[in-house]
Amino acid sequence: MYKDKFPVHPVICWKENFAASRMEHCADDLPLMANTSHILVKHYALDFDVCFDSQTITGSIVLFLEPINKCKRVTEDPCLLKPSKTCSTCVPQKTSCNVSTFTSCSLNTVNKDCATSVIGESDTSGKCDNHGNKKQASGITSSENCCDRGNHGSGDFVLVLDCCDLSVFKVEEVDVTAVPHTEKCVSSAWPHGESEHLISLLSDLVALPASHWKEQLFYYTQCSQAPGCGDLTFILDTWSLQISKAGVKVPTNFPSVIRIWYKTTAEGRSVKWTKDQSGRPCVYTIGSPINNRALFPCQEPPVAMSTWHATVRAANGFVVLMSGENAAVPKHCRGGFYKWFYYVTMPMPASTFTIAIGCWEEVKEILKTTDKNMDICTPLNMDYNRLLMKQCRHMDYPCRFGSPQAHSQSVIPHRIFAPHCLLAKCLEILLPLLPRCLEAAHAVLGTHPFSRLDILIVPSNFSSLGMASPHIIYLSHSILSGRNDLCMTRVCHEIAHAWFGLAIGARDWTEEWISEGFATHLEDVLLTNVKKLLAEEAKELHELKALLRLRRLTDEVKHSQEDLQILRPNGENSGEVNASGASMVRHGLNAEKIFMQVHYLKGYFLLRSITNKIGQDPYFSFLRKFVNKFHGQLILSEAPPQIVVWLENSLRLGRRYLQDLSVESIYQIWLDTPGIPKPLLEESQTWKRNRLVEQVNEEVSKWIRLNQRNRRGTKRKRQHCEEFDQKILPDQLVLLLDLLLEENTLSARTLHYLKKTYGLQDHDSEVRHRWCELVIKHKFTAAYKDVETFLHEDQAMGVYLYGELMVNENARQQELAHRCFAAVRDQMDVSCVKVVGEMLF
Repeated sequence: MYKDKFPVHPVICWKENFAASRMEHCADDLPLMANTSHILVKHYALDFDVCFDSQTITGSIVLFLEPINKCKRVTEDPCLLKPSKTCSTCVPQKTSCNVSTFTSCSLNTVNKDCATSVIGESDTSGKCDNHGNKKQASGITSSENCCDRGNHGSGDFVLVLDCCDLSVFKVEEVDVTAVPHTEKCVSSAWPHGESEHLISLLSDLVALPASHWKEQLFYYTQCSQAPGCGDLTFILDTWSLQISKAGVKVPTNFPSVIRIWYKTTAEGRSVKWTKDQSGRPCVYTIGSPINNRALFPCQEPPVAMSTWHATVRAANGFVVLMSGENAAVPKHCRGGFYKWFYYVTMPMPASTFTIAIGCWEEVKEILKTTDKNMDICTPLNMDYNRLLMKQCRHMDYPCRFGSPQAHSQSVIPHRIFAPHCLLAKCLEILLPLLPRCLEAAHAVLGTHPFSRLDILIVPSNFSSLGMASPHIIYLSHSILSGRNDLCMTRVCHEIAHAWFGLAIGARDWTEEWISEGFATHLEDVLLTNVKKLLAEEAKELHELKALLRLRRLTDEVKHSQEDLQILRPNGENSGEVNASGASMVRHGLNAEKIFMQVHYLKGYFLLRSITNKIGQDPYFSFLRKFVNKFHGQLILSEAPPQIVVWLENSLRLGRRYLQDLSVESIYQIWLDTPGIPKPLLEESQTWKRNRLVEQVNEEVSKWIRLNQRNRRGTKRKRQHCEEFDQKILPDQLVLLLDLLLEENTLSARTLHYLKKTYGLQDHDSEVRHRWCELVIKHKFTAAYKDVETFLHEDQAMGVYLYGELMVNENARQQELAHRCFAAVRDQMDVSCVKVVGEMLF
């Protein structure tokens, strides 16, 4: 998922011998334990129940595994390679929860042609009208007796999964041979004689061509419900789940399909149990630094790309939204529960898995029974002609870039969900904007990578303004305040992540600029398209936004460590892994880093600089070619052949405009050096002559003169409000307040008139945040209520204000900070709690 912030993973320190140096890392480092260099999860099958009373998710996950080395199985003791039987002296520790109680509502037994019946509900996406679309470690592991521990030290191969805050009850091998007709169906999908070269039945299943995605999904579903055929030994520690089978020494002989029975804990850091703005219970994945490892055992490194399907059961009245390709239709199963089935056929990192369960309601236009956008949509995952997909360089999956229908689809199916109390606001602001933003993105970038989009307004404790995942975007309700400018900007940013961050991902988590720099740069371009601005109007607005971002970047650079300001912190070692694939993300658990935007801003300025050098048209022409070439893949910003190839082509394309810009200078000045690049400082001098900026400077001068008169206590009649331009743009107002913050003293009379003139309390959260800063700096007690309201309702942006309240050492302000924190702490994001707690105590 790409959370703005996307889960931040600052500096990855690759270890030559991870096991030998586990104790060397700092407390805020995040270990990536999965041995992805030995074996990969190709598909996850999740099946679980959601309980709001206990705030837990209980069920199972089936992993379909494929060893990296697909050579012939190594000859070992044939008895050891048979399905294992439970060892009477090595039984997993008993718990109060019986595995049999997890039995799900299984799919009906069907013949080989019933793939459509299993997923048929999602093949009619054009009708997207139905809903659907610290505890450090739990300590509950397999038995602590010598049998468990001995197996892990006996030379047996160990599958290592990233995992924390989970209770694991049992791990078992799955007998897929019990599923009828599987071999016949898989073999028939290949030309005669070709399947005989594959290693096993599961290899056949994994290797099915994209044109047979329905059969593949159907048999993944059937195989995931096959019975177990023997328990496997496992150990659960703070950061990993380690699984082995006695006598199996190499990955190629390890079971191909395993099932893990587990339960999340209420304190798990991957999801947040809370209440929505209408006071109803809900739970959702929050974009945690640990991603989804407290939701299900998985392989965390981005190179572990998998497909998945999930069956989720929740009580009647709850809506389950997920990052799946289909718009799920709930089906009644048992005990008043309804089950929701989602799937994806595009391999993605496990971190992109997203789920949100609550009493959400869909935002619909009044008296409108159909949505024209749904009528023109192509079906999900159509059977594309494989000849059209030859241009794609990614692993085989049903790719939209090979479909002429998808290429011409400017607006994909979309829905908006929100708590009941925000429906009217979404109907007024968000619903009219969304199709315009989607159309703008298509005009600039081409084919939408994903076939549908849900937008969810998440609870007020969400620690960001937005987060993008495949097929679903989270938005903070803070973007619904004021005019629609902030909403439009944020929606454009998150939609841009479909291309940069999701369809094209970073292979090295530290190279965050690849996603965030591109999305930030694209949000301005898409915004210009949505607003249909003329070229000169767009130029003025872009320069104004650039100036605001430079001021923010200057502040961040001044208050952050130099090594965190480098866009390519691993340098020439980007993307390297050790022998097993395990690594360490330095500062990965540093809560403060979640709120840093250096990578957003420096990446944005780099791309802006290149665009200005070579011209908008050549830049975006090549960007579309870049997307067509690298979608479905993970890339690095080092040469060759990925980002730098694009840079080199761009440079050649606009050689006469480039002057001192070169690939070498880009690395030296922008990617590998901390601080603010010198060319940026030079370019920014021209922005001061921008018409919109000059208007702001004139307004600021008026306010300074008024403040001087107010401070002198003159009885001269104050100027009428017509003296000030009340119609300035929201971005101009943000700059105005920023510049007024530089004044040492503003009188209470001036501040009162400032609020009244612009109606600051009714503006968007960006404007109100600056207003709150002014209130705090000048101890304007009459507006302390505005600060309190902001801290309660705009938690995604309020963290910085707590620090401002404390630094003034004013008793009343500090009491306000403590009171607000106490009121929201229990529902607050854990990273926010940690950062604010350090400010207050």
